[in-house]
Parts: sequence; C-alpha cells; structure tokens
Amino acid sequence: MNTHVEVKQTAFDPSACLAEFVGRIGDEGAVVSFTGRARGHAKDGALIEALVLESYRGVTLASMRQIAADAHAKFPITASHVIHRTGRIAPEEAIVFVATASPHRRAAFEAADYLMDRLKTEAVFWKREEHASGSTWIEPTDADRSDAMRWSNSLS
Repeated sequence: MNTHVEVKQTAFDPSACLAEFVGRIGDEGAVVSFTGRARGHAKDGALIEALVLESYRGVTLASMRQIAADAHAKFPITASHVIHRTGRIAPEEAIVFVATASPHRRAAFEAADYLMDRLKTEAVFWKREEHASGSTWIEPTDADRSDAMRWSNSLS
C-alpha cells in the first residue's frame, strides 16, 4: 500500500504536497486532491480568530492510518497522501490535504471523498473555534455523520 499519513503542527503548502505526491506515483491516469482550509467566520457569522486542533499524536495517527488503509481496501487506488494540521490555525490556512491516485478517475474521486468523510467524523481530534467572545468546541454535525454513513451503506 503506497500511502503517506502525517500530522503536522506547522503550516504546509498544499501545492508542494501535491507535487510530492505526483512525484512518487507511477503512470496512474487519475490524481485527485482536496485541501480543507480554516474558515474566517462561524456558522452564526461571528469572526473566527483561529481554529485550534488538539490531538493525542499516537492515537490520532493510528486513527488516520486506519482510515487510509480502509480507503485502499475499498477502492482500487494505487496511492494516497493525507496530512492534517494540529495546533492554532489562522483563517485561510490549510487544515487538511488529501490526494489519491488510481488508473481511473472514479476510484480516485470516491476514495478522496471517503477519506474526507471519515477524517471529519472519526479521526481523533478535538477542535475549537476561537473568537473575540471566547471559544466554542466543534463536533461533527449530523450532515457530517450522514456523509460518512453513506459509505457503509453503499460499499461492503
């Protein structure tokens, strides 16, 4: 299994991550990538000063590695690359980067979507938004859980 899973405490460049990923794969016909960025406004419109992600590194990495292994088992992808930030993240900074490669586009798209759905709901992180009036802990929403559940309903 050609996969790279990493938790970073510092900012990273998604373009450099994609270039690194493409440089280590073969002649796959499809490469799909996704970058999640920190938003500057909360759901209620309040200005967010920072997103803070806490983790227990060993447990967090284990959860992310299992999600990546599951993606390789479910989809005919040849490679994956997953990076997730921890610590204090400013608005517009990258939080997560996912890339997948496959001989054909459908598997690469589905695997990237699957990885993001599972990372959002199952990777071991504690998230909070900091704003002028304090901070708010963030949990996966019902929509996030529904997105993740569709994979258990559609694939064996």
